Amino acid sequence: MSISKLLLSDVAWPDTRIEQQLCDEAGVELIIASDSSEESLSILANDCDGIITCWANITEAIIAASGKCKVVSRMGIGLDNIDVDYCTSQNIPVTNVPDYCLQEVAEHTLASVYSLGRHINTYNLNSMAGKYDREVTPPLRRLKGQTLGIIGLGNIGQRVAELANTLGFRVLGFRQDMTKTVPGVELVLFEDLISQSDFITLHLPLTDINHHMIGAEQFQNMKSTAYLVNTARGGLIDHTALATALKTGELAGAALDVQDPEPPDLNTAPYNDPRVIVTPHAAFVSVESLIELRRKSVKNALDILLHGQSDQIVNF
Repeated sequence: MSISKLLLSDVAWPDTRIEQQLCDEAGVELIIASDSSEESLSILANDCDGIITCWANITEAIIAASGKCKVVSRMGIGLDNIDVDYCTSQNIPVTNVPDYCLQEVAEHTLASVYSLGRHINTYNLNSMAGKYDREVTPPLRRLKGQTLGIIGLGNIGQRVAELANTLGFRVLGFRQDMTKTVPGVELVLFEDLISQSDFITLHLPLTDINHHMIGAEQFQNMKSTAYLVNTARGGLIDHTALATALKTGELAGAALDVQDPEPPDLNTAPYNDPRVIVTPHAAFVSVESLIELRRKSVKNALDILLHGQSDQIVNF
């Protein structure tokens, strides 16, 4: 009986000990790619039974090159780097890890809200430049009682709502299915959330439909004192429109953990604006979350290869 093979398309960590150990224990060969180009992955995928990917684009060509792919396992939540439609057409399960970083992303979101609302970034930049003066920002407002608008109320959005309620925010929400209520969240129309919120946070996957869902029209309808926080996907925001909105005073600032593209040109607007906090797609990161992510993503692939099923299949 031949040994099953899994292809690890890219390595986002200092080592692959966790992945290797789990595969060794299961009697599955792990092939680790050193190059995540489509050409290289297509060659390595040949005769592999499954693919585990973090950031690499897993295209139809790569999947088809396997000849017998039984699973594509995403090390993360979003699926925009996998050709899910092709997998579905070939009856190939796609899995993800939807719950590994809920607390981390929610904490990062609220930390961004507080950093923006308390002008911490602006104060720090001015202080480091020798301007030790609290009058360099607009007047500070008490955050308790302000309105936080959450776009996308999946696992992460709901955790943000839970924390925000504890901190005393009024919480508005918008989701695709507005019949599904969330405790402590007032569901409102998209345009009402945009116009009423003091802080707007994004927590939804990127699709063809919601690409640039926050653009010029939305910025024009925001409060001029509002802040935008994105820890989801960079393509949800039209960054050119964001730069213009900041320049014309249509909003007060933004915190961007995700960009479009990544990495962005940090010397250009909106990234070089002192009212914008930029972090390098780090909201999901903690020692604990990464261990959980790596274990669960490998387990998802092994469950399908060895047992024909997984609790985390997203396309069937």
